Amino acid sequence: MNLLEIMRSSPVIPVIAIDDLAHAVPLARALVAGGIRVLEVTLRTQHGLAAIRLIAEQVPEAILGVGTLTRHEDFAAARDAGAIFGVSPGLTKDLIEGSRSSGLPLLPGVMTPSEVMSAREAGFRQVKLFPAVPAGGVGMLNAIAGPLPDMLFCPTGGISQETAAQFLACKNVACVGGSWLTPKDALVAGDWARITELARAAAALR
Repeated sequence: MNLLEIMRSSPVIPVIAIDDLAHAVPLARALVAGGIRVLEVTLRTQHGLAAIRLIAEQVPEAILGVGTLTRHEDFAAARDAGAIFGVSPGLTKDLIEGSRSSGLPLLPGVMTPSEVMSAREAGFRQVKLFPAVPAGGVGMLNAIAGPLPDMLFCPTGGISQETAAQFLACKNVACVGGSWLTPKDALVAGDWARITELARAAAALR
């Protein structure tokens, strides 16, 4: 799958931080059961790569990405663990090279019009507006659609179930990212049924 196909496969990409490796597989299964197949497992915790490997092995129906890519060497490690796309909070020459050398498609983070233009010059047409709400939210996306109509966004950061539809209504938004699908108290309690219900509500946003 290319990055555009991945973004259009789910209205919401859950941003997942795994603190307990035992949560990785049941969490992924709960999200997929609710209709959310595109998953972004971040490298914010020590279990990120191990979680990706377990999910790739045991939940093959998931479309698995790695988030919080900040170093060149993370790309190959994530690809080898089973990720098929990457997400970063920003964009640097090192990240561009990491994506190209590993063959792992990258959804880079941008916050300003200049950063969007720099990403486009580097060959990217799909980007992540991050952090979306502090960056101007829906107003920013609508404003930038005029001068940069060929750029497609996955706004992430500060978005909730209640506000996601407003972002998805923007003509230059393919999907949104969010952490509300994986509340920490549900993970700690192993309340996978609640996760599935949150996923169903998110999947219905399309």
